[in-house]
Amino acid sequence: MMRNISLSKLCLFSTTLFTIGTGVASAQVVPQATEKEGDRAHHATGRTAAHATAPAASKEAVYVSSTSETFNVKSKHVSHGALVTVGQKLLSQAPAGTNPLKTLGQLPGVMFQSADAQGVDIWSEQIFMHGFQQQEIGFTLDGMPLGEQSLRNYNGFNALLAISSENVGRIDVSQSAGAEDIAATNNLGGSMAYVSRDPSHKMGGMISQGFGSFANYHTFVRFESGDLNRTGTRFYTSYSRQDGQIWKGTGEQFVQQVNAKLVQPLGEESSLSAYFDWADMHQFSTPDASPEVIRKAGYNVTNYYNGKQSGLQAAINAANGIFPSSFSGLADPEDSAYYDAVLNSEDYFGGVKAHIKLSRDVTWDTTAYGHGETTQSTWTTPYYPSPNGSPLSELRKAPGIRRFGVISQVHYDTSKNQLAGGVWYENNSYQSPEYDFQMPNIVNGQLTQALPNPLNYWKNPFAEIYNQDYNTNTFTAFVQDTYRPIRHLALHFGFKSVLSTTRVGNGYANQDYYGAGTQLASGVGLTTAKPFLPHISADWHFLKHHELYFDISENVHTYAQCGYNLCASPFAVTQAAFNAERNTIRPETDWTYALGYRYSSQYAGLSLYGYRTNFNNRLQQITSGSAVNPLSTVANVGGVTMDGVDAALTLMPVHGLAFTNSFSYNHATYDSNLVDGGVNYHTKGVQVINYPRFMYKTRLSYDYKGLTAYVDATFTSHRNYSYTGDVKVPSYWLANLGVQYNLSKIGSVHRKLAPAKDLILSFSVTNLSNSHYISTMGENGNPMSLSQGADAYQSFLVGAPRMFFGSLSASF
Repeated sequence: MMRNISLSKLCLFSTTLFTIGTGVASAQVVPQATEKEGDRAHHATGRTAAHATAPAASKEAVYVSSTSETFNVKSKHVSHGALVTVGQKLLSQAPAGTNPLKTLGQLPGVMFQSADAQGVDIWSEQIFMHGFQQQEIGFTLDGMPLGEQSLRNYNGFNALLAISSENVGRIDVSQSAGAEDIAATNNLGGSMAYVSRDPSHKMGGMISQGFGSFANYHTFVRFESGDLNRTGTRFYTSYSRQDGQIWKGTGEQFVQQVNAKLVQPLGEESSLSAYFDWADMHQFSTPDASPEVIRKAGYNVTNYYNGKQSGLQAAINAANGIFPSSFSGLADPEDSAYYDAVLNSEDYFGGVKAHIKLSRDVTWDTTAYGHGETTQSTWTTPYYPSPNGSPLSELRKAPGIRRFGVISQVHYDTSKNQLAGGVWYENNSYQSPEYDFQMPNIVNGQLTQALPNPLNYWKNPFAEIYNQDYNTNTFTAFVQDTYRPIRHLALHFGFKSVLSTTRVGNGYANQDYYGAGTQLASGVGLTTAKPFLPHISADWHFLKHHELYFDISENVHTYAQCGYNLCASPFAVTQAAFNAERNTIRPETDWTYALGYRYSSQYAGLSLYGYRTNFNNRLQQITSGSAVNPLSTVANVGGVTMDGVDAALTLMPVHGLAFTNSFSYNHATYDSNLVDGGVNYHTKGVQVINYPRFMYKTRLSYDYKGLTAYVDATFTSHRNYSYTGDVKVPSYWLANLGVQYNLSKIGSVHRKLAPAKDLILSFSVTNLSNSHYISTMGENGNPMSLSQGADAYQSFLVGAPRMFFGSLSASF
């Protein structure tokens, strides 16, 4: 947390418990300053994923072992290229309630970071895929867009809040940017398509209770109706609750969620389905750190909040220049801790889908969906006092979303061709206000008002700080064909068209905060128009176990949106800055080229995957002015060139045993130097920020009857913290262990517990060696260089220590 914003940021082998996979096309890099709380700072297939496997494809999917469900590759070349599919069985091996993206982090070229062991701290969640951060990866659920996965997602919401992990049927991961049928306008770096599980045909359900370190509890209950009539009408509804204490400091991390899904078959091959999600999230955020804070004050620096008057007194003392002794010698003690920092949100999301079989070869899928969100992120600032004399006040960002959309696609299959075309339209209304609220003061040892509960929504602000209202209309269309001239060769060509227009109004900036005459961009707009974004690929299976493929694609990222000065958005600036830059701003685009080879057999699997990506028109936030009141513009700062390779080997010497190793190399460098505030910074040829050049991953797993056990380890090389690369975060190893046993496999237990079908006991340990390491980076943007204060810039998070988890679940 800081006062100023910095410049922005497999052959897959299905093994017993784990397999490494490589997608057909790669992704690219360039984390920009995200709209995570860089805010805390500035003040101071031819088918959808569900139909990705046509009848012909199932014959060619690569499955090495059928002993258990793990990662599978859809080698049939549809619009997403080769898909890495992660199923529920593998997801369920993680501690109960774990973010599914953490499981995806086991894939080569994919890096998941979070300050907590389960990945449920949304402030700290960060995922990269071949260098691209989540803002450049398309996310969908049952084909419905989830938008950018930034903290305050302006056109969607976090996938963790869209569906409970237990209801995820699978995740289809495309590391190609060429997924032209996906409902996304940010998939420069590939896509992750969540698919919800369908209701069961039999009445039943599931109950699961998890426990863990730091008062961690995870409860999940699902009821299955089974078939209600002859037509097969069925539904399920579920409730999940994740509750625990933040591991560093004081504060609760709470998420509750309701999911429901209804399926109504219409004849033999058509259906109508509906999905609903309600999510309620209240979380204390993990405190940010800097290299200096770690070096001088240690890994355990926390915020002052403790739920008592003493915590508020410590924060007031710090605002008055009286700091804890551990802060002695820090260059920026004011920003080394705050009273509190909290996230709250409530989301309603759902859609209705019609899957109609028009003829033997023609299907039509149409989905109508809607989403509403109210949210707030708050932090206690020591820079703006309250009217009651307290040196503290509570800043609240309160973005809101109301969006509606329609997706419609037609698929036509012949003996040699799989043709498809479709459209997607969405209207998104997004508001981005910030307010200031009064904090209690302490006079003569007495509180002037009751301590507020930071997890509640704040009311009655004494000032509005800024606001902008966005309205965006997005239209995309695609056409594609996968042609099979011979049985084992698939040739794919398709293209996508994008038309997206954003208008911004009601721009307001409080001149007491920003100075007389400050006016935010208002009554303005920009359009992204890309009529032809091609995707060309081929996939050839030769001999018995071998496969070659290539993939070439172009994609575009429409203009980002956020609150004032919070990200690299051309709108989130003053009116004067927008007027100056509007004629030079262009949307970000990239070209991705990939070539791969796979070998798979009963006892081994090998994957080699090389890629090159050229990223163009990279937009970055440029700041100047004082630290408390920075002035920001957004500029085109050139491109990034990335060359990379993944190599993976899986050995399965005996039934049930799998040993997997993968190595990823990513050489991603800036194409030019960067000028900021009149200073020329040497960034040309420097590795990009926040993403490692090397990653090594290994996993040993064993599956025998009712027993499942694994141990895994990951090496992450050092990462550049500053743009010039003169400040780096050290490399680290991280290991985990897990054991599950299905007690129902014991005959006597099974008989006594009937009608329960499965009774599964699980135990796991994360960060097995209790390593100290840095997890998330750049949540507040990244500093330019050591000479510009990078050592004291607080924009990374410490990873969680060793933690223990257990759970007991039963299915009926």
